[in-house]
Amino acid sequence: MSISKLKTLSIAMLLLVNSFFLGIIIVDNYTLARDERKAIENVCSILQSNGIKIDSGNITKTKPIRTMRTARAVEIEANIAKAFLGSTEMTYQGVIYLYENAQRGTAEFYSAGDFEIRLHKGVITGENGMQRTVQDLLRNMRLEAMEFTLVIEPESGKVRALSAYNGISVFNCAIDFIFKENSLQTVRGRYLTGIEAIENGAQISHVTTALLEFLAAVKRGDVECTEITRVQAGYQHNVVGSFGEGVISPVWLVTTVNARYTIDSATREIRML
Repeated sequence: MSISKLKTLSIAMLLLVNSFFLGIIIVDNYTLARDERKAIENVCSILQSNGIKIDSGNITKTKPIRTMRTARAVEIEANIAKAFLGSTEMTYQGVIYLYENAQRGTAEFYSAGDFEIRLHKGVITGENGMQRTVQDLLRNMRLEAMEFTLVIEPESGKVRALSAYNGISVFNCAIDFIFKENSLQTVRGRYLTGIEAIENGAQISHVTTALLEFLAAVKRGDVECTEITRVQAGYQHNVVGSFGEGVISPVWLVTTVNARYTIDSATREIRML
């Protein structure tokens, strides 16, 4: 047999073997997905039998997420101040960093990622729409956010942007953009900086585990709930150091008709937001 025919045969055999293993992977993935759907349907049935209405279609799936560290990043604070104030001078006031521009306003940054910016009237307007203005500002701030909510009141309005990391919401970190007479007046909230992985950091628990823990809290009387409208995975930010060091932990957010609760995957703690 010629060398060229041997090469052709070898390639054909290799493709056949690869196809075989690819078929096994596809079947395994299908089986895992089917088993997960069944587990979710089963836990929904358990909740419903205990008087809690829930639709499995309202459970949002997610990629695996783990606990990570956060730390203060002064260069990001400076960039945020510049996005609103332009050229500024910064002064230290303990753990508070103050940026000032006489023509535009002031910005204060605290140690846990909390900040507040106060602008003079007319510096930034919402003439293109408040939410569009906020989205443009977030790009200039180089901050990731999602799940915008808009509240309009007489002569005023507020846009809340939920902080995010790699497309996943951080449920207890939000930034409020407050307008008065179509002029951005105040920006305040919390953002995340200096994020790094933790070796062996806690991974998010399966949604069925979280929902059974939530049911146990309802049965103990710690939580009141007759209907769950949404279940989604995300992060919760906790400050653990004096200079703002913290962690973002994977949690499940359970939204009921009356309130929202986070279930921490590491501590099993249930908190109302």
